[in-house]
Order: sequence, then structure tokens, then C-alpha cells
Amino acid sequence: MRPDRTAAQGGQSTAAGRRWRRPPLLLYSYIANELLAPFFASFLILYGVFFLVRLIPLLEVVLSLQIGPADFIRLFAYIFPRMLLYIIPMASMAGVIIGFTRLTNDREILALKACGVSLRQMLPPVILIAAAIAALTGYFSVRLIPTGALGFKQLMFQLATEKIENGLKAHEFTEALGDIVLYVDRIDEQKEWHGVYVSDMRGREQPLISLAQSGRMEADMDRMEVTIVLNDGTLHNHDGKDNQLIRFGRYQLQIALQPPTQVGKEDVTSRSRGTMSQQQLLQAAASDAIDFKAQRKYLSEYHHRLSLPVGCFILSLLGLPLGLQAAPGRRAVGIPLGLGFFILYYITFTTARMLVEDGHLPVFPGMWLPNMFFFLLTVGILYRVHCEKSLLPEWLLHNYGLFLEKVMAPLLQRLSRLLHLTRHE
Repeated sequence: MRPDRTAAQGGQSTAAGRRWRRPPLLLYSYIANELLAPFFASFLILYGVFFLVRLIPLLEVVLSLQIGPADFIRLFAYIFPRMLLYIIPMASMAGVIIGFTRLTNDREILALKACGVSLRQMLPPVILIAAAIAALTGYFSVRLIPTGALGFKQLMFQLATEKIENGLKAHEFTEALGDIVLYVDRIDEQKEWHGVYVSDMRGREQPLISLAQSGRMEADMDRMEVTIVLNDGTLHNHDGKDNQLIRFGRYQLQIALQPPTQVGKEDVTSRSRGTMSQQQLLQAAASDAIDFKAQRKYLSEYHHRLSLPVGCFILSLLGLPLGLQAAPGRRAVGIPLGLGFFILYYITFTTARMLVEDGHLPVFPGMWLPNMFFFLLTVGILYRVHCEKSLLPEWLLHNYGLFLEKVMAPLLQRLSRLLHLTRHE
């Protein structure tokens, strides 16, 4: 073989090697392992906290409807996706912060930098994990949360209806329908009533009495109401000195379910935007039967489900530079900073959504404005940390220190003096 040809082939292989380098899979797997462990730990802790918070307002419903273990598990299976919409972003950001805080405190980041591994080379596993978690959050947001919300409302309506049916027994008066008292002489195997007495006190001082030979109860899932159908009876209306007797062949009483149909402040018998799919939201927003404000609410819900997973991805990337703020012998500030940024994100997101629904901001720019702002903030912080600079610019830290010294310190001193004087008085 000729020497010039051998040199040419060597040059081509060298150029090809420069064009493509095998990714450091060992480094990526090591960083991923360091991030996933605190992510799952944070996920379990946060889920336990959210579970207890959600359980407290639900206990009244569980006890009132006498829900069994199987239906109780079904209820929390429907609530589970909505809780994950907030748990997963928090756990993802906390996992990245805790993982890189440990690597920094153990001087592993310093060792990697000494070996020529830059921050840019540590980014791929973080991006992949953040993208996977964001995709999972998006699936929960777009598909599972509307399905779970609708199933939750239907199950609650079914349980409330079953409570009424189970509480209705022959030769007994039942008050399970609120202001309506019901008495049935006999109930056959087809759930048909015979010898029915109904006393309706809704919005009246004197009851409206209905006597019927037969009747039954029907549950309308779409309208979220219960209907009592009476056949072949009389209606007795007593108002002061006047008495009115009406004979009927068929008479219906529409009854809206009484509490406990509310979990916290949420009415579980009403069809809300949270139970609609993405296509249904767009169809409702395009309808001519709703006003401008309602249209913006449907569109804000549509973009809300898409923008939150992107926010989860951005917050996860933001956890990388925050975790690198730790150092041996120095207090780790990544977790409190991450919590502050997380709260700031949701305050900004909620404020932007309110401004969009009130018509002060356009729908698309307004709903995506928090993500745009935090994306630029994350890129800026990553660049400063990559260049071995402080997390925030010097002028901002200087002004922040002056603000604490000139404004907050005197204010806290006056407040402490006021509290001291109040205690002595």
C-alpha cells in the first residue's frame, strides 16, 4: 500500500472521528441514577402530603355516603392524575437539585471538571429525564385528568343515588332527599314503588302532599339530578284557607342532589371545564351560544393543559444550576431557591391566566408568557453558571443587599418594637 494513500485514509478516519464521537454513556447513566433516586423519594413525600390534604375535605363525603373500600379506592384513582399534575413538576425539580447538590458536596462535580467534563456535557441526561417527565405530565394533563374528573363526578353522583335508594325502605319515612319526605308501602323486585306518599317542603311553608298508587326513581346522569315519577294519584296543595286537589295520571318531581355533593369548594355534580377533552374545549370555545368571557375561559383551560408540562421541563432544567450552588462546608441553598422559583412560577402562571380570562391579555401569548420568561431566565442562569459566574448579576445582588439593609431591616425593627409594646400593654 502506498504511503500517501495510507495517510489519506488516516486523515479521513481522524476527520470522521472528529465529526462523530461516542456519547459518554457511563457518565450519562451515572448522572441519571443520581437524579432519579431523589426524584422518586421526593415524589413519595409530596404525594403523601397532597394525599392528606385532599383526604381531609373528602372525609365528610366518605362518611356521609358510607363509601366502602372498593369505591374509596376508585375515588382516589380518579383524583390521582390531578394531584400528579402538581406533584411531578415539584418532584422533578427537587430531584435535579438534590442530585447535583450531592454531587457538588462530594466534590464529584469538581473531579468531573478537572477531567475536562463541562456543564454542557452534563446537560443531555438532565434534558432527557426532564423531557420524559414532562411528557408524562402532559399525558396526565391532556388525557387522564379530564377522564378522571368526569369519572369522579359520575361516581359521586352514583354513590349519592345509591344512598337514596338504599335508604328508602318499605313502611319507613326517609329524609335522604333533603326537604322531601318519602314513604313507600311496598317495593317490588323491579324497584317499583306501590302506595307512595311524598311531602314536598321546598320553598314552602305548608307541604305539597302527593299520594300515588305507584312510582319509581330515575337518575339522569347528564343533568345530574334525580327524578321521582308518580303514577295515578292526587296532589294536595294547602295554602292558608285554600285547599286544592289535583288528580294526575303521571307526575314528576325533579330533585337536585343535596350535600354532600361538594368536596371542599368543588361541586362534584356540575359539568365543568376540567372534565372536557381538548377537542370539546375547542368546540365549546367556537360555539356562538357563549359570551366572550366564557370563550376565553375554555381557551385558557386548553392552553393550561399544554403549557404546564412545558413549565415542568423548564423548572427541571432550572434545578441544575441551583443544585450547583452548594459547596463543601457551605449551606446548600438549592432547595429554598428552587422552592422560591417554583412558587414564583405558579404565581406568575395563575396571574397570567386571570389576566387572560378577564380579557387584559391575548389568550396564546398570555398563557405562554410565564414559560417564555422562565425559559429565558433558565438559559441566562445556565450560561452564568457555565461561565463560573454568580447565579445573579453583581448589580442585582448589590441592590438586593441595599434593599434589605435600607428598607427591610428598619421595617423589621419597627415591627419588633411594635410587637414588644403590644405585649407589655
